[in-house]
Amino acid sequence: MRWLSIVSSGSPRLALRDVEIEGATIQRGDLVLFNLPAANRDPAVIDDPDRLDITRDAPPPHVAFGHGVHHCLGAPLARMEMRIAFPALLRRFPTLHLAIPDDEVAWATQHAIHGLERLPVAW
Repeated sequence: MRWLSIVSSGSPRLALRDVEIEGATIQRGDLVLFNLPAANRDPAVIDDPDRLDITRDAPPPHVAFGHGVHHCLGAPLARMEMRIAFPALLRRFPTLHLAIPDDEVAWATQHAIHGLERLPVAW
């Protein structure tokens, strides 16, 4: 979820007070937008953020599902799918593999939610 966020921006927020971040001043009343993938790959938070490493020891939490009152309601379902459905799929189809070269996988780049146009597989 940290390496590939499916949504690029969180909900816009209104600054309630003046604040300085990294030398930039955000004034009370300013509309603030942020980029979730950039937050998830902040090198000040995680070492070598552009490297997919599922064996990292206790990485810091990601914000791919948002945070606080704007945390995604579907997050528990997504986590359950990753813990249950994916391993079950791979147990059922142990030879599951891409049916095309990985550089030919078609990404849906013109949508609000980042994902695949299609994912041809074989087993």
